[in-house]
Amino acid sequence: MATPAATTVWPEGIPPGPAEPLLEPGDRLSREEFERRYERMPNVKKAELIEGIVYMPSPLRAKSHGQPHNFLGTWLGTYAAESPGVACFDNSTVRLDLDNEPQPDLALIKQPAKGGQARISADDYIEGPPELAVEIVASSSAYDLHQKKGAYRRNGVCEYLAWITGESRLLWWELRQGEYQEIAPDADGLLKSRTFPGLWLDAAALRRGDMKAVLGSLRRGLDSADHAAFVGG
Repeated sequence: MATPAATTVWPEGIPPGPAEPLLEPGDRLSREEFERRYERMPNVKKAELIEGIVYMPSPLRAKSHGQPHNFLGTWLGTYAAESPGVACFDNSTVRLDLDNEPQPDLALIKQPAKGGQARISADDYIEGPPELAVEIVASSSAYDLHQKKGAYRRNGVCEYLAWITGESRLLWWELRQGEYQEIAPDADGLLKSRTFPGLWLDAAALRRGDMKAVLGSLRRGLDSADHAAFVGG
């Protein structure tokens, strides 16, 4: 004769509920719920909330993302190191608005004393739009150049730089009268930021991986009168 199964008694008579949901690509969440789930997934290195929808990028490749990311980080980090009142952040979550919490590959912000728009929150997130957001993407069809670009524009991110590695293109936009306009190279072929005086970029050298030339052009920007006036102001 079979032995009857023992009756399970739950603490305080309450059965366990279903496992708490985690982040899934395509979920539509509030920013608060997105953060709550993200914090419960320490194994996930990058997840973003863009226009209320969760995006979780694929694993990153070495030559098409890792190395370009390092090149741009070296360029921006050098600028920040020689520009008091400027800070560079790598893969830091940004609270833009209630529907958008991106994690740009790189961000450059001005400190409040320099008129910066963003602040570092008590729980160590960037709150508000950085002056410059940078993304490395594989193709021009990536959501970074559509949904995310629209969120950056609407929230007042002054400049947005995207390196489209799969197409060997680099685009740098600045916000003018509420719309992103592409920054055109000057007579020397350099792209120059208006928001960060002295932040000059030799895009052709960057695309071919010539960081010596990239940093040489940046040095010229750092030695310019505009940069001196910016850091001294």
